[in-house]
Amino acid sequence: MTDWTTAMVEERLEAAASVFRTFPHVRAPGFFNAWPDYLHSFADKVSQTPRMCRPLPSPGQISRAEEAALWLQWLDKDDARLVWLRANRTPWKPICWELGISRATANRRWRYAIALIVWRLNGRHVPGKRSMEFVISRAPVSGK
Repeated sequence: MTDWTTAMVEERLEAAASVFRTFPHVRAPGFFNAWPDYLHSFADKVSQTPRMCRPLPSPGQISRAEEAALWLQWLDKDDARLVWLRANRTPWKPICWELGISRATANRRWRYAIALIVWRLNGRHVPGKRSMEFVISRAPVSGK
């Protein structure tokens, strides 16, 4: 197996977020709809614009998404939330408002969290007494 890089981890987390978006939304227990289903006739469907459906994820994609979601347990709660929001392509401004941090701090913590995941996936021990910049700089960036 090749060593993991930050780019590979970012891609895997974004793919996991994409897979989880295809799952149906969770509803409260007891939720139901009393309205009958409306059956469209052919004439009704002629004037409608077609709705494109996303293909369902394969079992392999679901397994890789579940594996990537487990990586978040290696992080602090706030850092895991930050990484997951970025994997879902949430803009920086709402993330900063939600977590109560500045843009620079959010970016630094996101890069550090990704680097921590890379270190763990490569089987290396993350030193506790080193700075964030040390951990970030020692994480492989791309597969070059």
